[in-house]
Amino acid sequence: MKQIITGLLLFALGVPGAAHAAEKQALFQDDSVIKAVLTAPITQAFAQRGQDVRIYLPGQWSYATAEGATQRLDVSIRTRGLFRREYCKLPPLQLNFKKGQVKKTLFAGQNKLKVVSPCQDGAKSQQHVVLEYLAYRTFEILTDKSFGTRLIRLSYVDSDEKMPPWTDLVFVIEDDNDMAKRLGLTRLKVVANRFDQMDHPTTALTELFQLLIANNDYSVLRSEETRECCHNSEILALKDNADVRIPVPYDFDLSGLVDTKYAAPPTFLKTRFVTTRYYRGLCQPPGVLEDAIAHVQSKREEIIGLFTNSRELEPKTKKKTLKFIEDYFEILDDPKKVNKEIVGRCRGHEELEAMLSRD
Repeated sequence: MKQIITGLLLFALGVPGAAHAAEKQALFQDDSVIKAVLTAPITQAFAQRGQDVRIYLPGQWSYATAEGATQRLDVSIRTRGLFRREYCKLPPLQLNFKKGQVKKTLFAGQNKLKVVSPCQDGAKSQQHVVLEYLAYRTFEILTDKSFGTRLIRLSYVDSDEKMPPWTDLVFVIEDDNDMAKRLGLTRLKVVANRFDQMDHPTTALTELFQLLIANNDYSVLRSEETRECCHNSEILALKDNADVRIPVPYDFDLSGLVDTKYAAPPTFLKTRFVTTRYYRGLCQPPGVLEDAIAHVQSKREEIIGLFTNSRELEPKTKKKTLKFIEDYFEILDDPKKVNKEIVGRCRGHEELEAMLSRD
C-alpha cells in the first residue's frame, strides 16, 4: 500500500521520478502583463446575461507584442459563468478566437478563453481579481496539475458606443481540454466520485491548498448543482485507468483569500466569516497527508514571494494577505494544530477504514 501511495505522490507533485507534463502553450509561459484592447458590441453581450443560450458576437482583439508591435485578431465574445454572470455589474466574458488566425502569435493554440474580470467598478473589485489570479498561481507553484493563467491589462471599447471605454486588470485561464492534454490525462464527465476512486496524494494537496486560501466552495466528490461532477473541480484521470481520479480546482472568488463582498461561509459550517479556515478535506491513508504537508512547506518561500513581489497588489491588501498566508503556515508548523484543525476534521473515516481493510 505504501509503495502505491508513494508512486502516486511522485506523479501528483511533479517531483523527480514523476511523469513530466508537456510545455504550456506560449500564452501561459510568461507572467508579464499583456496590454490588449477588446473592441466589440459589449452592451449587446451584457444584455444577454440572463439568457441560457447566448450567442457569440464578433469583435476585434488587439495586443502589444513583446517587440512593441500591435497584433490584431478577430474574436467573438459572450458572457459566461453562473453566479457572477447574474450578480456582477460587469459580467465576465468568454473569448472565442479563430484557431487558424492565431497561428504564429502569442495566442497560438487558443480557441475559447475564459476571462476573469472585476465584478464591479472600483479599486477594491480590481484587487479581488488580482487575489484570485494569485490563488491560481499559488496552486501552479504546488503542482503542474493546475490551470495556467495570464494577466492582461484590458481596455474595453463598446463598438455600439453605448458604454464609455474603460480599462481593467483581468486574467485568462487555460482551457480545460488544453490543460488535460498538456498533462497527458483525460477529462472525466461523471455524476460523482467515490472516496476510493480519488487519487489520494493529489486530493490531499488540493484540499490543503483550499485550506490555505480558506475556500469551501468546492467538492471533489459531487456537484452542488444538477450538472456533472464536481463543484468547482475539474476531474482528470489516467487515460488507461478512470478509477484514479485527480481533482484540479478553479473559481476562488468565494475564498477567504479573495474575500469578495458577496462571499460567505457555506450554511452547513458554523463559522461566521469566510476568512475563517475550516478543513473539510477527505481523510487519507497513512503518510499521504504528511507528505502533502511537507510538499506545501517546501514551497512556502516561493508562495510568500509570489505575493510579496506582486506589483498589482496595493500595499494595504498585500500586508493583510501576507498575514493571512503566514497564519496558514503557523498551522502547518504546529503538530497539535495539524492534528486538531486538519486531521481531526477530515471527512470519511469509515470509507478510509473500508478501503484499507480491502488492501
